[in-house]
Amino acid sequence: MQGPLKVAVLGTGRMGCGIIRLLFQKKGLELTGVYGRRTDRAGIDIGKAVGLAEEIGIKISNDLPALLKKAKAHVVIQATCSRVSEAAEEIRTALHQGANVISIAEEMAYPACQSPLIAKELHALALQKKVTVLGTGINPGFVLDLLVIALTGVCWKVESITAKRVNDLSPYGPSVLAAQGVGVTPEAFQKGVAEGSIVGHMGFPESIGMIAKALGWEIDRIEEIRSPIVSRVKRETPFVKIEPGLTAGCNHTALAYRDGNPVIHLVHPQQVHPHLEGVETGDSIKIEGEPNVHFSGSPEIPGGIGTIALAVNMIPHVVNAPPGLKSMADLPVPAAFMGDIRTLLQ
Repeated sequence: MQGPLKVAVLGTGRMGCGIIRLLFQKKGLELTGVYGRRTDRAGIDIGKAVGLAEEIGIKISNDLPALLKKAKAHVVIQATCSRVSEAAEEIRTALHQGANVISIAEEMAYPACQSPLIAKELHALALQKKVTVLGTGINPGFVLDLLVIALTGVCWKVESITAKRVNDLSPYGPSVLAAQGVGVTPEAFQKGVAEGSIVGHMGFPESIGMIAKALGWEIDRIEEIRSPIVSRVKRETPFVKIEPGLTAGCNHTALAYRDGNPVIHLVHPQQVHPHLEGVETGDSIKIEGEPNVHFSGSPEIPGGIGTIALAVNMIPHVVNAPPGLKSMADLPVPAAFMGDIRTLLQ
């Protein structure tokens, strides 16, 4: 390829803007279009929107088909939503324009889990257009699934897996905090869980599905539990004030059974400023088998930065991949490309 690889970004929120800023730091890539769902941002120069020193001549568009037709992107990075049902139409539009797609929608990490019909449709369309679709992110997409899978590679056999991610919610905005049930009474938390407004972590079924497929396991069922983390001290972010007795976050767990036995246990307590009560963030994986494998790191791998990096660093692997809908377990391991991306393209 002589010219730069053309990239369009869908989404102008925290993740979308972060992806755009990182694209400008990489050699061999050219941003050719930006789509935003918010109508009030249409026409704003993306340089101004992401906080760059100057305007760059690319304006945010609300017209996705027209934008993609003009952008002629080789790769579209989607950062607009979390669920497959919300992401599918934008992905279809990009595929019809002949673009590869990288999505950070949590359910796109392994869409066959909860949306098998849409997954089958997107796979067929990608094959038809001879392009690739990938879902990625820090979690799901890396810590509690791809990293787990990689560590099982040294095992003769695997009996059970326990993986835990403890993270700090304080960098996140009001929508994430609300979804985690931050700043409410324990009673309101339980009501929110029952009504579906408090969801905790999104992605446990996808992570379990990815691990199970890699190991050749058939999962009988998955049990998920969401419990409030009640604060004993005062905590505060720019978006929420938490008094003692209110919830600081959500302890979300998932337990997957195979042949009636628990085999995958994923634990993800998320709260605002956990250090205020002596809780350290971090990621840990325990594999019981032959041999046992125990891996841990602290502090946590930063979620926002990690997701942005994965979305950009997977570009060469997606461009090089055979057509179709892929998961992170289907492609080469991610790596930070620090040179010209065009040297990695086949």
